[in-house]
Amino acid sequence: MNIFGIKSKICFDKGSIEYLNTIKNKRVCIVTDPFMLKSGAADKITNIFKANKVEYEIFSEIRPDPPVETVSAGVNKMRTFKPDVIVALGGGSSIDATKSIILFTVKILNASGDNYNKPLFIAIPTTSGTGSEVTSFSVITMGTTKFPLSDDEIVPDIAIVDADFVKTVPPQITADTAMDVLTHAIEAYVSTNNSDYTDALCEKVVKLVFEYLLKAYKDGNDMVAREKLHNASCMAGMAFTNANLGINHSIAHTIGANFHIPHGRSNAIILPYIIKYNANLESIKESETAKKYAELSKILGLPSSSSKEGVNSLIYAIKILMKETNIPMSLKEANVDKNELFNKIQSMANTALKDNCTVTNPRMPNEEELIRLFKELYGE
Repeated sequence: MNIFGIKSKICFDKGSIEYLNTIKNKRVCIVTDPFMLKSGAADKITNIFKANKVEYEIFSEIRPDPPVETVSAGVNKMRTFKPDVIVALGGGSSIDATKSIILFTVKILNASGDNYNKPLFIAIPTTSGTGSEVTSFSVITMGTTKFPLSDDEIVPDIAIVDADFVKTVPPQITADTAMDVLTHAIEAYVSTNNSDYTDALCEKVVKLVFEYLLKAYKDGNDMVAREKLHNASCMAGMAFTNANLGINHSIAHTIGANFHIPHGRSNAIILPYIIKYNANLESIKESETAKKYAELSKILGLPSSSSKEGVNSLIYAIKILMKETNIPMSLKEANVDKNELFNKIQSMANTALKDNCTVTNPRMPNEEELIRLFKELYGE
């Protein structure tokens, strides 16, 4: 039996931040990063709470690829303040960290007999990429290893998808995060857990990214493009929280942990190679996965008279997007040291093999195949 569910209430369109005016007579903790305070983005939230005389505190120690130490500090903040509402403001790092903070705080306090109810969880994304505002996934870092967590209890209750929060995102981050969205959609589309419901979302997301990424990249003030990409990010999150992902993300997790390449950029670099691997065009029997990739090409109006042509058209179109947005085509172009990569390649392949995303990849790799993929990703 398949189950499709969307837990989060989604507030979208310009000005949807006004939803926060419904929060009254509550203790609120805002979880964010230092840049959100410095840039004034957090003021949009605090001004509303001040006007409504809402008691709030701010935890602003979030940093990229949130380490377990940051989560621990957030848990200590929560145990002291015990908020009724938590508002996560930021990109995937802020929202992911908040998920882990909530999960561990509730478990710790309840284990100590404190009987603390999970706070209302509101997520406000400031990048159009992770879709974390509607997913049950969180990724935290310990050393050079990223640990994906999955628990229905950490899905935000409210997602505020307000494009006003992304209109100042720089072009390169716009491109990196949008390519993350595209990867989410394509991986969920061919996942072994895909369904008619997730497929419909993925098809729409792919169309939106191809139509609006370059517009938002070239003109950050194009609010129609910004809004469409922001919606696409959220929709992709709905799809993959139900269908899961694949080895594109498994590989990206370990590359990010070891070489600190932004997650969306890592996914973009990897994507053409994974489509080729999963399609397995060299196989005597045409794969269902190749047919699905070709279906995306048809939806985009790309040449697809056969599955092979459709797969190659999709790969070519993705590479054009990458070239137009100055995304590296290989790990070499991303300035990864070849010797360091090859010294770590076996352990990285093993880590990717054990990643939770690998289990729903349409073609199950072995360690040797992953090592070969890492070598191809380096480029020459």
